[in-house]
Amino acid sequence: MPDKAPIPGVKNLIAVASGKGGVGKTTVAVNLAIALQRTGSKVGLLDADVYGPNVPVMLGTTEQPRAVDERTIIPVEAYGVKMISMGLLNPGDKPLIWRGPMLHSVIQQFLRSVQWGELDYLVVDLPPGTGDVQLTLIQSVAVTGALIVTTPSIVALADVRKAIEMFRQVNVEILGVVENMSYFNCPHCKERIDVFGTARVRIWRRRLVCRCWAKLRSSRRFASAVIRGSPLLRWAKMRRARLVFMRWRGMWRSGLRS
Repeated sequence: MPDKAPIPGVKNLIAVASGKGGVGKTTVAVNLAIALQRTGSKVGLLDADVYGPNVPVMLGTTEQPRAVDERTIIPVEAYGVKMISMGLLNPGDKPLIWRGPMLHSVIQQFLRSVQWGELDYLVVDLPPGTGDVQLTLIQSVAVTGALIVTTPSIVALADVRKAIEMFRQVNVEILGVVENMSYFNCPHCKERIDVFGTARVRIWRRRLVCRCWAKLRSSRRFASAVIRGSPLLRWAKMRRARLVFMRWRGMWRSGLRS
C-alpha cells in the first residue's frame, strides 16, 4: 500500500459512509460539517459521491470552483464551510460514465489539488457501498475516523456491517453509527411511531459494538431544509437536532486532533 501523505493543513479527516444508498448520508455529512463549523472550527466538505453529487443542492449553491492552474483549485464556500463537488463541475442531468481509474484520478485531485488551507476537519461524503472511491480514500490519506449512516430498515442494517468491517479491516476507527429516520412523531397526537420497529435494531446494536449510536427522527423540516438548500442546523427552531450533531463531536474528542 502506498504511503499515506497527509493533506497539508488538514488536522482531521472524517469519512461519512453508508452500506446502502437512500439513507440520508449526505444530509448527515452536510449538517455535521455545519455543526462543526458552528463550534468555531475550520471545516471543509469534500463530496466524493461522484455519481450522485448532492452536496451543492443541500447547500443551495451553484457557484463553480475556480482553477488557478492545472494543479490548483479554489473551493467554493457556503455557510462558512469550504466545499468541492463534481456537482459544481458537471451541473445538470448529464451522467458521468467513468471506470475505476477515472474515479481514482478525480478523488486524488479533490484531495491534493484543492487548496483547503488550514482545516480542523475535512468531512468526506462517500458514495454508498464499499467500492473504488472508498479504497482510493483509505489508500491515499490517513482517515481519522468513519461515521456510518443507516436507517432502522433490516435491508439497510444488513449492509451496515459490511461498511463497518471494511473500515475496521484497514484500522480506521468507527466514530459511530447514525440511525437516520429512526422514528417520527404523529403530527396530531405527538405519539412516537417506530415505523421499522425497535427489536431488530437492538440486536444489530449489540452485534456491531459501536462507541456511539445516535438516532435522528424523521421530520418535515428536514425535507423542507433540503428543498430550500438551507442546512437543518441553520434553523433556530431545530434545537434538538442541533444538539445531536454537537454532541457527536464531544463523544469523539479523545480520538481527534485539536
